[in-house]
Amino acid sequence: MSRNVLLLFKRDLRVADNPALALAAVRGDGVLPLYVVEPAYWALPDTSARQWRFTAECLQGLHDDLAALGAPLIVRVGEMETVLADLCRAHAITEIVSTEETGNLWTYARDRRVAAWARDAGIAWQEVPQQGVQRRLPARDGWAAARERVIRQPVVPVPAGLRGVSVASGAIPDARDLGLAFDPCPGRQKGGGNAAAETLASFLSVRGQDYRRAMSSPQAGAIACSRLSPFLAMGVVSPRIAAQAAAARKLEVQGARDGWAGAMNSFAARLAWRDHFMQKLEDAPAIETRCLHAAYEGMRPRVPDAALLAAWQVGETGLPFVDACMRSLNATGWLNFRMRAMLMAVASYHLWLDWRSTGPHLARMFTDYEPGIHWPQVQMQSGTTGMNTMRIYNPVKQGHDQDPTGVFVRRWCPELRTVPDAFVQEPWRWEGAGRVLGKAYPAPVVDVARAARAARERVWAVRGGDGFGTEAARIVAKHASRKTGPGGHRFVNDRAPGGTRGRRDTGQLHLDL
Repeated sequence: MSRNVLLLFKRDLRVADNPALALAAVRGDGVLPLYVVEPAYWALPDTSARQWRFTAECLQGLHDDLAALGAPLIVRVGEMETVLADLCRAHAITEIVSTEETGNLWTYARDRRVAAWARDAGIAWQEVPQQGVQRRLPARDGWAAARERVIRQPVVPVPAGLRGVSVASGAIPDARDLGLAFDPCPGRQKGGGNAAAETLASFLSVRGQDYRRAMSSPQAGAIACSRLSPFLAMGVVSPRIAAQAAAARKLEVQGARDGWAGAMNSFAARLAWRDHFMQKLEDAPAIETRCLHAAYEGMRPRVPDAALLAAWQVGETGLPFVDACMRSLNATGWLNFRMRAMLMAVASYHLWLDWRSTGPHLARMFTDYEPGIHWPQVQMQSGTTGMNTMRIYNPVKQGHDQDPTGVFVRRWCPELRTVPDAFVQEPWRWEGAGRVLGKAYPAPVVDVARAARAARERVWAVRGGDGFGTEAARIVAKHASRKTGPGGHRFVNDRAPGGTRGRRDTGQLHLDL
């Protein structure tokens, strides 16, 4: 009797360097590759139509790649346990293979339900480890070295072929079929393996040369950054392939003084940072809903100021650079690291909004939403981790630094096109402000300097509380990295509050990938 294996795809939508696929190919006589579209997941507040459309394009590419191997992707819509039970019963399947996933709390709970169902049904479910993230990690000591060993291992080859199981493939649903809200995103990146390969190739050969200098600018960074983040988030390209491609490119340019070697060092460091932050959520899934340091609970109102939240979400705060960044993100699904951090910091400090009210909006707008990066970083930029330096970005200064002539601001806030360069980042200082502010463009919703001072005082009041340093030291021991990363990038170098020797993470949202 032939033995069939069900290969369950989640965030590993690729055939190249996919250990789960390689394992399934040798474990069964027939392989049933499956992706389950879960409507309950796509109804969550951190999901959006732009994310689904990108995912759907990746699924179509995966379907075609698997079909070429002999086993097209099977797509089903429904609850995971129900779909698995039906297929396993219909095709005499007793083994499921998949890749471990570090997702949000919903997918974490779903996987626990699937594990319980599999045990009860007598189905063996083997989860292959992710690259760079370790499940059930007892401590961070040695993590970086272990991660490097995984990244340097040979890329897993694509199987020569697969024997598929005779079953209808099923259609990939449209966003409307899932009831997803209208979500125009004209500048969204396209998904799929071909798009991922082209994006990586263009970064390594042309776009990435100015990576180090340009990454801080929302305009220049859109070109010079790798733009691999959505493909990494859905596993269309593996971290190992990206890291090894960068290492090979670095060898090609060794000795040249044209910026390429430094760019590859920085890119490798940010790939390592990506895994570092994903490990945080893997180790503490509750980061999605609870402040990492409990002392910060209640510091900000859990019920947000609705007017301030709405102004921030649509780019109507009256702070030009903030609004331009948010409007750009809403229209394209991507923003460079520094500006992501600034948007979160302005919301948390200047607008004094709780990260649990602002984090979901950014998650929905990011085509490259990766829960393992997003939630630890949202807390980091809100100052609620207990182990990070407080970063209160001055949005006016950031505008002057990153957009000195106002090209980016005027592109996304055309209401300010008549404001002179010298005042475009702070039009309230312009003598003609009365013709624009409160009419074509809103007046600032807060006084930037006054709001920053008030936020700093509130945060320091919490940090000075009894027992704060003890809890901070425990958090550092569990979550801080331990060593210098690729390219000499420092993971650790600060003191935890309370005088305890500690460490400071210096990454940013999505880390310019």
